[in-house]
Amino acid sequence: MEIENILKGAILSALREMDLSDCDFDLESGDQSGIHGDYATNAALLAFSKDKKNTTVKNPLELARKIIKILEREASLQGVIAKMEAAPPGFVNFYLSEEFYWHFLLEVFKRGDDFGRQSVGQGKTIVIDYSSPNVAKPFGVGHLRSTVIGQALYNIFSFLGYRVIGDNHLGDWGTQFGVLLFQIDQNKLDADKLTIEDLEKLYVSFHKRLDKEPQLQDEARSRFRRLESGEPKLKKIWQKLVDLSLTEYQRVYQLLGVEIDLCLGESFYQDKMALVLADAHKKNLIVKSQGALVIPLKDSLVPAMLVKSDGATTYLLRDLATIRYRVEKYNPELIIYEVGADHKLHFSQVFESAQKLGYIDRKKLVHVAHGMIRGRFGKLSTRAGKSVYLEKILTEAIDRAKQLAAQAGIAKSLPEGEQKEVAKKVGIGAVKYNDLKQNPKTNIVFDWEKILSLEGNSGPYLQYTYARARRIIEKEKPDLLKTPNYQPKNDELSIIRLICYFEKTIRQSAKNFSPNLIANHLYQIAQSYNTFYGRHRVLVKDQETRIFRLLLTAAVAQTLKNGLALLGIEAPEKM
Repeated sequence: MEIENILKGAILSALREMDLSDCDFDLESGDQSGIHGDYATNAALLAFSKDKKNTTVKNPLELARKIIKILEREASLQGVIAKMEAAPPGFVNFYLSEEFYWHFLLEVFKRGDDFGRQSVGQGKTIVIDYSSPNVAKPFGVGHLRSTVIGQALYNIFSFLGYRVIGDNHLGDWGTQFGVLLFQIDQNKLDADKLTIEDLEKLYVSFHKRLDKEPQLQDEARSRFRRLESGEPKLKKIWQKLVDLSLTEYQRVYQLLGVEIDLCLGESFYQDKMALVLADAHKKNLIVKSQGALVIPLKDSLVPAMLVKSDGATTYLLRDLATIRYRVEKYNPELIIYEVGADHKLHFSQVFESAQKLGYIDRKKLVHVAHGMIRGRFGKLSTRAGKSVYLEKILTEAIDRAKQLAAQAGIAKSLPEGEQKEVAKKVGIGAVKYNDLKQNPKTNIVFDWEKILSLEGNSGPYLQYTYARARRIIEKEKPDLLKTPNYQPKNDELSIIRLICYFEKTIRQSAKNFSPNLIANHLYQIAQSYNTFYGRHRVLVKDQETRIFRLLLTAAVAQTLKNGLALLGIEAPEKM
């Protein structure tokens, strides 16, 4: 039962009955207290402003009262709305009926894992570019944000009915391979025997030497030019480095529970860059600048360099080839890049260039620029040799989750195998939630005490609330499809309102590219339910009260499970 569609349809019908123009009015959800209604609309304010000359009312408040008079006759609102009121300067507040709430809880129960699923994106395609670690380097914690935020956005848009293409645009091409090829050659190393840690050491040691030996940069560039021209020996070594990296990354993805549809690295577009250059020449966009080929952009942007003065292609050119390919293959509504904020200038150049080339409207290109994960000494950097391996973070999270369970006395009744599985779900979920509860734009500092806590806004807190709710339901297993004749208390109504707003929160999260809106909404639900649980018994003797509270508990559990799934977090049945 999509209450917002019902209300919007009724309001539009009322406006037409008064011969007022349709207006793009808002329908805002209230807070969990319901003091000012469950929903409110500014339709009267907008309609009065638009049709002042065509209406007989003196002000928006009077128009709001007239709208209410018409809505009182609206059949679709019977049994749904308990009352309506006009509020200055011209809002209409709607209060949902208890009958609606009962039917709504039943619908949540019936829809199960599909509760919250919508079809607003039906027939539309979205490409999400995320994770994208740099090949030949360990999977560092710095790529955690792109991976988990990108996957959450993928889940959210899929849940809204979009066809979503997830693309792991690996950094498997570029001058960094010139660095490694030079280091392997100079140190006479066997590429077959190198580990991912060895490759990182080679990369770091190169940059330490660079300050005193700047000519090494030319050596690296020369090796990459030779690789780009297809030199067989270098191509063979490069492929070994890529294969080694992919094996390492797959292990991390399995730990995170992440699966990405495509893994098309920069190298995939090597034979497609010439098409971009041809397009740019046809449109007379290319200018030669100090031997390099560039596209001049608007005054506020640095020109987009496509080919360097030494003839080597750029990351930017490969990104344009990628856009060209994605547009031709998928015709997407949006292409979303979940990449760090330090790439803002680059994506501004890419998006502006793509529009100049006529590939896509810039409005369809979105950079979700996440903040950095910071260590105690500032930004973590591979060049400086301070990288923190993501796999080690995840393994430590699982170990800490085991310790947390032991200290709190939870999961002790479970068999050892299940205890390990719960620790994995809680540990990995805690790391993900710590990221996803925060606005993508903000920086993150790791704090294990907050990440793995059974109190406050944390993953384990939500998982524990879900497991508690499931335990209560499993104890009873009543016929929850009955509609009890029961009048909900304020504590119960506040929970139902939050569950009612879940579907809208999913849409807002997608609109703002902000999974944190879902995370924090789930926290509100869990917090409200635990407050209720602390004040009231669920399994009371009175049958009507008992069934209603069990139905409410089932709806809380289902909403938490579905919301956590959107964030890529598993909800353990037992803890």
